[in-house]
Amino acid sequence: MFTIYRPELAGPAVELRDQHRSFLAGQWDRTGLAEHQLTSVRRTLRYVKENSSFYRAHLAAVDPSTITTLDERALAGIPFTTKDDLRGAQHGLLSRPLADAWIFYETTGTTGCSTPCPRDDIDSLANNTVLTHYYGTVFRQYGDDQVIGVAGPTELHAFSDTFGDVCRNLGLAVAKMWPHSPMVGFDRALEVMRSFPITGLFCTPGMALTLAKRAVAAGLDPRRDFRLDVLMTTGELASPSLIANLGEIWGAQAYNALYASQEASVMGAAAADGRLYTAPLISYNEVVDPETDRWVQPGADGTREGELVVTHLYQGAKPLVRYRTGDLVRITDPRPGQSVPAPSIAALGRVRDRLVLNGHLITGYDLEHLLLRHLRGYLDYQITIDRVDGTDRLSLTLQLPGRAGAAAVAQGAARAVEQCRDELGTELEVGTGTLGSITTTGAMVSWKAARVIDLRAGGQDAEASAAAKIAAGRTR
Repeated sequence: MFTIYRPELAGPAVELRDQHRSFLAGQWDRTGLAEHQLTSVRRTLRYVKENSSFYRAHLAAVDPSTITTLDERALAGIPFTTKDDLRGAQHGLLSRPLADAWIFYETTGTTGCSTPCPRDDIDSLANNTVLTHYYGTVFRQYGDDQVIGVAGPTELHAFSDTFGDVCRNLGLAVAKMWPHSPMVGFDRALEVMRSFPITGLFCTPGMALTLAKRAVAAGLDPRRDFRLDVLMTTGELASPSLIANLGEIWGAQAYNALYASQEASVMGAAAADGRLYTAPLISYNEVVDPETDRWVQPGADGTREGELVVTHLYQGAKPLVRYRTGDLVRITDPRPGQSVPAPSIAALGRVRDRLVLNGHLITGYDLEHLLLRHLRGYLDYQITIDRVDGTDRLSLTLQLPGRAGAAAVAQGAARAVEQCRDELGTELEVGTGTLGSITTTGAMVSWKAARVIDLRAGGQDAEASAAAKIAAGRTR
């Protein structure tokens, strides 16, 4: 509706809609996409140099007109933007005055001081258009009679605004609720979910588990007593194993629906086939080796694994240039016949959160997927790492809804123990119990802080050092 009162925005809105519609219809070829990205990168460079005091100095030696291709050599002359840059520059990084934004957000500060993330209408149009078209493929599977719950933070966070706006674009009714709020609470949230009833839910994986635990504690069965058709999770690391378990306990189709951050916005969104896809019309992605800063070359299957670097292709309140996300990702080039003609992406966790277990380097995503691959029906989990007699050992504690699932868990646990030994050379012990509140915040927390306890001497620093040495060895 705001385009009626701001007619200058109607053109960009229609252009974005038509671009994404034609892209998903397979009407873009590699040449057209490359031209779009090159033109947009040069436009962003000119825009930030003119409007951002930080980038005016940071990119002083960069002449956008000299960039004629987006290859490693050409981009090497453009310095990275880091999280430390964002923390230090604060409002100096903005390309538009704060008064020109329509809303103000900031990062949660879980990895350092919070940074401002205002968004103007162009920011929201660009990102929400991507989500509208990708999520349209998901929600169309469930018909028109839908009410979508949005259980996320509303204070200084884009979660509720973004998903509410996208659902409105798709013609879906929305109920916004934040169960951690003292004005709502979990009991009221569950009552809302049952009474409407809610047919779809946006939330973190931790929130989905916590709601299920509270339902079970109230004598309810999440599968029987709720009408969830689709569960759209985001905000925390989520492997395919965990996503499958969420679908199992709620009796719904569960998706890892979004890979995004406050500062970098949408970096991956789910489509109906369950994969996360990049957004190549609004961001240019590089995958670099976090130790050497060199581009990672694709393997035989078209997959690159490394740290994600993002350049925004739209010119809003805070476009970023070669922003090092600090996230490890796997990006796989599109295959013939793929439902979405964009690379797929999997977020593997923070670069610094890689683990070394008995000489094996592994990401949080892969460890979670390995340990939980054959386990279903649990309401929560926690992994503990310890070192005994010079050998790393793992323990996995599961919280179950009751005794009924114990037999199935025992069978799956035996397979998990065997595969952990085979793939990591590491012993695994699986047990059950009630977990503490650290795993149930449901609030965009670090995966390791919430789900992994590392009891080894030296802890994170020694582990990070070993991971760096192993990674460096692999690049030589």
